[in-house]
Amino acid sequence: MTFGLSESMRREVYATALALLVAMAAGSVLILIWGVSPARVYGTLLAETWGSEYGFGQVLFKATPLIFTGLAVAVAYRAGLLTVGAEGQMAAGAFATAIVAAALPADTSAAVALPLALCAGMGTGAVVGALPGWLRARFGAHEVITTIMLNFVVAALVMWAGRTGQFVTETTHTREIVAGAHLASLGLGSSAANLSFVLALIFAAGVAWFFGRTRTGFEWRLVGASASTAEASGIKVRRVIVMAMALSGALAGAVGANTVLGDKHYFEEGLARGAGFMGIAVALLGRGGPFGVVLSALLFGTLAHGGFVVNALVPRELVEVLQAVIVLTLLATSAAIRRAVTNAGGAKEGA
Repeated sequence: MTFGLSESMRREVYATALALLVAMAAGSVLILIWGVSPARVYGTLLAETWGSEYGFGQVLFKATPLIFTGLAVAVAYRAGLLTVGAEGQMAAGAFATAIVAAALPADTSAAVALPLALCAGMGTGAVVGALPGWLRARFGAHEVITTIMLNFVVAALVMWAGRTGQFVTETTHTREIVAGAHLASLGLGSSAANLSFVLALIFAAGVAWFFGRTRTGFEWRLVGASASTAEASGIKVRRVIVMAMALSGALAGAVGANTVLGDKHYFEEGLARGAGFMGIAVALLGRGGPFGVVLSALLFGTLAHGGFVVNALVPRELVEVLQAVIVLTLLATSAAIRRAVTNAGGAKEGA
């Protein structure tokens, strides 16, 4: 049963499903070696995540930054670019979000404070993202190298800026933001889930609309498919590269909505660390599509919180192994299934 899916979409579904099955099988072997029942471990993980109000809230909370960074990677990939800079972009964006939201008058309303804080974070992320895009467009510098190196530069600059008056004395966190900039909780028990998850879903829908319904999105996809063809069609490829990297950075910079506006209410060094790099895995598992990114982020969010709830049964590191196995298996199965589908298609034509 194909449910009307195209051949390429079916191939991606098969590859993803196989990757998950192989990951579960590998995890089961490791669990058995540890001397515990895999059914008990998986049952506990599901019961304490999706089967619990608090657990479900924590899954959404941990998935939210992964949706933002996964979308950031996916947007760049659609334009033929591979960014590894979401880690630095989200740090710069979260820092800017906190600085602006803390500098506002105490009685600033939410209608003013929230847009200003969010725009500050996304704008800063866009600038950090546009720089390697400009280097690629102007000098041909590969964005993988420049974004990796820029992560370290941004981390150092944030710490320097914080220690020159933005951090509270003898800490590595900023002052608390004004009350008007607080994002409301989703009310899922005592979890940290907040309205930034809804914002992430809105952004995912916006990215899907942009690439699927707009002329500019079509041009970006054409550049990603063949830059030479796009240029021959009159598309300004260099401009697309810079703009795509800027949008990618803006999405990563929006992570501050979850960590600063919705949870801690201040920026702290190391907050959400790793989410930028994990966004690459999320985009990979989601096959670069916004809907796939959301589902992938929820899966990794489940595993992230699940690692804590099953820690009494097996080491938390086992869940991290599962995440790595999923990605590695996906890389292997995608190529294998692609060959199988191609060979099947060739056999049909031959018949």
